[in-house]
Amino acid sequence: MVRVLIFFAFVFLLALGGAWMADRPGVVTLEWQGYVVQASLLTAVVAFGASIVASIVAWGFFRLIWKSPTLVSHFMQSRRKDKGYDALSQGLLALGSGDTLHARKFGLKADKLLDGNEPAARLLLAQASQLDGDHAESRRRFEAMLEDDRSMAVGLHGLYIEAERESEPAAARHFAEEAFNLVPGLRWAGNAVLGYQAVSGDWEEAIATLERNYAARMLDKKTLRRQKAVLLTARALELENENPDRARTLAVEAHGLAPSLVPAAIVAARLRTRSGEVRKASKILEATWKLSPHPDLADAYAHVRPGDSVTDRLSRVRTLASMRAYSSEGAIAIAVAAIEAKKFDEARDQLKRVLRSEPTQRAFLLMADLEEREHGDQGRIREWLSRAVRAPSDKVWTADSIVSANWAPVSPKTGRVDAYEWAAPEGAVDQEQLIEVIDDKLFEPPELAAPVQVLKEPVEADIVVPKPQEEKKPAAVKDEPVEAPAEKPDIAEPVVVTETVKEPSAEKKPDEQAKTEEPRATVVPVESSSWAPTKANEKAADKAEDPSKTEKEAPSSPDDKPEKKDEKLVEFPLSQLPDDPGPEPDDEDPKTPKDQSFRFFR
Repeated sequence: MVRVLIFFAFVFLLALGGAWMADRPGVVTLEWQGYVVQASLLTAVVAFGASIVASIVAWGFFRLIWKSPTLVSHFMQSRRKDKGYDALSQGLLALGSGDTLHARKFGLKADKLLDGNEPAARLLLAQASQLDGDHAESRRRFEAMLEDDRSMAVGLHGLYIEAERESEPAAARHFAEEAFNLVPGLRWAGNAVLGYQAVSGDWEEAIATLERNYAARMLDKKTLRRQKAVLLTARALELENENPDRARTLAVEAHGLAPSLVPAAIVAARLRTRSGEVRKASKILEATWKLSPHPDLADAYAHVRPGDSVTDRLSRVRTLASMRAYSSEGAIAIAVAAIEAKKFDEARDQLKRVLRSEPTQRAFLLMADLEEREHGDQGRIREWLSRAVRAPSDKVWTADSIVSANWAPVSPKTGRVDAYEWAAPEGAVDQEQLIEVIDDKLFEPPELAAPVQVLKEPVEADIVVPKPQEEKKPAAVKDEPVEAPAEKPDIAEPVVVTETVKEPSAEKKPDEQAKTEEPRATVVPVESSSWAPTKANEKAADKAEDPSKTEKEAPSSPDDKPEKKDEKLVEFPLSQLPDDPGPEPDDEDPKTPKDQSFRFFR
């Protein structure tokens, strides 16, 4: 728009000048060599302008003819470059699509058309060889790129990749350091140098490299503090036994940079405890627990003061768990301390809450340990162990798909600093799919078997023995007690045993004792429906019919008394009586007839 206005302004001025000259006519006379030329002023001005234009055109034509060879040469070179850049563009597209054959073809064409002075063409050929698997050719081309300052960094990167592929860490570290010194802002070089220094344990050099990366704006301040805390923790672990004072200073600094870093807090607390600063150690563990609860923090907090009892440790763990309410790690820590203190009810309540919300293998194993220590119920122990096999996995230290029981500052696979995370393994199944419904009865203590009642005083049994008759099958035994019949029962009826229990604690007269004794009839079950008469049974029947024989054959000394055992009474058919030596002389009840007083055992 501005140009249009300028053009119209120039035309306006030109017209204005022509009109001014037309209003002032005049004659211009030129006399030279006897010739006189006369023309109006306007004609003279136009002729002068035309001569100037003609001179300019003539000079341009002459200059074009004079420089025509150079112009032709420049034209051919420009056309050659255009073809070379077009081939380079096609080669890059072929390389990006994975067509190494055409990428190499266009790369060679571009390198030829561009006279071998284009670094992009050499890079295309090197990467085509690298992608095609020709590593020797690739290394040769990358080494050739080191001769040019423009492509030196690219050549070092390519050689670094080749060394990594060939598993040559020394060569890879050398190329990374060369590139890092050449161009300090190279992100890949800075990270590679930092990783190699950390893997080799050069913690001081790694910290210096980390600060250089931050100065080059390769990472932010938050990442700097976290990674520096990791490197300081690793250095403190290395110096823990050699130089505890220096290690404590480094660990405390690491905890200040990253309070959520669990290993830094544990090392700092352990070194504080070693120097007798128990309170400061507790504060460090509490600060980290509030940010990221961890089982190692709970264990270190429980044993922060050496020599404490299990009850003191339980109380301390309760305090720690209260700082992060509704945390499963806190509940498990309380359960572990409660099991050690034999507070089984509290441990059961804590584990029940964990198993209801976030069940894991560790919680089920602790429940099995609780059952073993408290009751020793093997059935329940096996039940909890079987559930632990199917339960979701616990959190572990993982880095680049590598599972480790202990934390490490660097990933052993990639050399990445601060790669380990406290999380569930990557291959673990979703926890919601593994949660099983747990019956409430499993959390309740197992019901103990009813204790066996032991009679402190001997029991005298009155057995009514009927006369032997034909053998019949015993009648059905009822569960309710049956009173002893006054007369002798038939052979088909079961034997009724009447037991008279004496109260050992009360000392009464014989008349009062006889009144307080209550006969108790018990039906003895029959184990078999047919019994073969034996000599022992016939002998027992004779003793029952003749009380005098029983008195004669009864043992006279207390050493001859039969052993008393609390065993079940067995019902015998009347055709087969137990072989019993008879009642003890000291245990006879004066109120009981001699022909009905004797006992028997299974």
